[in-house]
Amino acid sequence: MGPLPVASIIDWLIVALALGSTLVGSYVGYQAYRGYRRHDSRTMRALSLGLFFLTAVAFGIAFVGSLLLREGYLGLQYQPLLTLVTRLFQFLGVLLIAYSLHSRQ
Repeated sequence: MGPLPVASIIDWLIVALALGSTLVGSYVGYQAYRGYRRHDSRTMRALSLGLFFLTAVAFGIAFVGSLLLREGYLGLQYQPLLTLVTRLFQFLGVLLIAYSLHSRQ
């Protein structure tokens, strides 16, 4: 058995980075949520939700969606919908983070 083709290695790296981003994003969102619970702050709640939507949810949808598309469990006609949902959570995340930065408690 010979070495893996470069395209295969790149595909594995893409999957690994997407999974890693989802896991790290979940951790960051959880830590922000702990900060909200500790201080009972509306701005911390918005920040934690924003970080969670931007990282864990958006990356998770993109990661799982791309795997389902790649393996043929979902038809390619669903790709624009998955992209739209991913972008929606990214936008909501950034919007909540901006709110948390400008909100006065």
